[in-house]
Amino acid sequence: MGKKSKKEKKVKGAEKTAAKMEKKVSKRSKREEEDLEVLIAEFQNLDAKKTQVVEMTCPPPSPRLSASLSAHPEKDELILFGGEFFNGKKTFLYNDLFFYSVKKNSWVKSDIPNPPPPRCSHQAVVVPQGGGQLWVFGGEFASPNGEQFYHYKDLWVLHLATHTWENIKAPGGPPGRSGHRMVLSKKQLLVFGGFHESTRDFIYYNDVYSFSLDTFSWSRLAPSGSAPLPRSASQMTATPDGMAVVIYGGYSKVRVKKDVEKGTIHSDMFLLKREGKDGQEKWAWSRVSPSGNKPTPRSGFSAAMGPAGRAVLFGGVCDEEEEETLEGDFYNDLYLYDTGKNRWFPVQLRGNKSDKKKRRRGKKAGADGEGAERKGEDEEEAPQGPTEVIKEIVTEDGTVMTITEVIPGAQEEEEDEEEEEEEDDGLASAPLVEPCARSSAMATVRQGKLFLYGGMFEVGDRQFTLNDFYSLDLNKMDQWEVLVEMDPKTQEWLEESESEEDEEDEEEEEEEAAKEAAAKGAEGAEGAEGEEEESESEEEEDEEDEEAHPAVQEAETVTDYQTRTEQYWMGLARSNMGADAKDKKVAKVALAMAKVFFEDQ
Repeated sequence: MGKKSKKEKKVKGAEKTAAKMEKKVSKRSKREEEDLEVLIAEFQNLDAKKTQVVEMTCPPPSPRLSASLSAHPEKDELILFGGEFFNGKKTFLYNDLFFYSVKKNSWVKSDIPNPPPPRCSHQAVVVPQGGGQLWVFGGEFASPNGEQFYHYKDLWVLHLATHTWENIKAPGGPPGRSGHRMVLSKKQLLVFGGFHESTRDFIYYNDVYSFSLDTFSWSRLAPSGSAPLPRSASQMTATPDGMAVVIYGGYSKVRVKKDVEKGTIHSDMFLLKREGKDGQEKWAWSRVSPSGNKPTPRSGFSAAMGPAGRAVLFGGVCDEEEEETLEGDFYNDLYLYDTGKNRWFPVQLRGNKSDKKKRRRGKKAGADGEGAERKGEDEEEAPQGPTEVIKEIVTEDGTVMTITEVIPGAQEEEEDEEEEEEEDDGLASAPLVEPCARSSAMATVRQGKLFLYGGMFEVGDRQFTLNDFYSLDLNKMDQWEVLVEMDPKTQEWLEESESEEDEEDEEEEEEEAAKEAAAKGAEGAEGAEGEEEESESEEEEDEEDEEAHPAVQEAETVTDYQTRTEQYWMGLARSNMGADAKDKKVAKVALAMAKVFFEDQ
């Protein structure tokens, strides 16, 4: 036998390290998970009291992220299960089940006896067997304070024809995990990667398990070749022929020092290919080098399988880690990966019909041939530059959420097109609304349409969890359709200032102020009159200062005021914070200053 290469030794060493870490994590997290098992058992006892299926029409599901959204294999329906919500102090985990009718644009909540316990970051796959089945594996449960975690290793199936849940107890399955990926490949469910985390330790996986839908049995695969590094939250796409799966991206972290962790965003791609007959197949890993423009590095993106063997990737976040801060750049862009051509390409929405008509005429008038048509289109579109319009929504607690809308630029008019452009003027000027940037949203494809629900983004230390709902026709690629608008009233966030410690500080300040007032009152009426004169002069000075700021107009909202006076407050914030301050932080401070001034008027 020849000597092992350095690469093979490195891989074997990584596998041994992972095995040791898995044992270590298992021991330290056992006690934590036992505590949470008691809480989970309470949920299951409550669910066990349900004896019949109860279905009722309902509003859209509450804000959440890391749930599963699946397309019914036979009906024109979507299935949403589980997810999580964090309000700044408490973590909520769900095991509720919703069905969305695409034709009726309506939601039904289905309470089915003995469901899986609450979870997030699980995986769900639909199969056509037996009138349709939804298979759910793994996921995560967290204590309300978010300090303890339980990772499931259970497997469930929802029989869609009879609306019954069944817990499949098959030995030899993957250890508990969340953030893994699961797809249907022929008559097998393939599970890859994920992570397990406790208070002290964590481990990321790169193993592959197969669950047979024929024999209801688990088996761990042992593919040849170099596997991807351990990771969670990757994109796992099965090829249309069921002979392979593609792994893209993902996230993992390592412990650099004690209590110091470093995250890594992966952007590599791998192919896991099946060879041989059913029951005797062998699997092999190989590295993939796609062509085209693949997505910029990110984690938390949403993925779904579209028509014609094209996988869809939406949004995500790229965290910028500094010494003591963590800031994320959130995305709302779209990419397609063609599994047949091994090619990535970004999606540019075409806009409305009137835009498309003018572009086609421009092509014909330009030059002959496909290449010339593309060149003519590029030349025509170049000066149009779409305009970004910032739309701000203020929640009940005054926090401002920013949403970007893209409005297509105006095209040059030609004399022979004036009449038609006037007819379509209303369409041409309509803004192309798109989902705001986010991560951990739920996505699926049904009948050639991409559906996107919820997710989250952050502004400073605050997290916004969404319940808006969009669809996009992947065949037309024209524009997003808003099915459910974001409701600012659902944006609950409990600040640290509401803690008991802050309340005690406020009480102490009030007591001190009361004592000072009592002491001054003892000085007599003469002293009081002097104080009144001083306070009046101070108020006059304050009024003069306020008059120097842009005045609030009659019937103007805080959002209108912030938008109108943005440049003034940006300049004032910059002068106070210095030239080295980051633009994002300056913008946030400017908005806050404008809001405070507005509310004082």
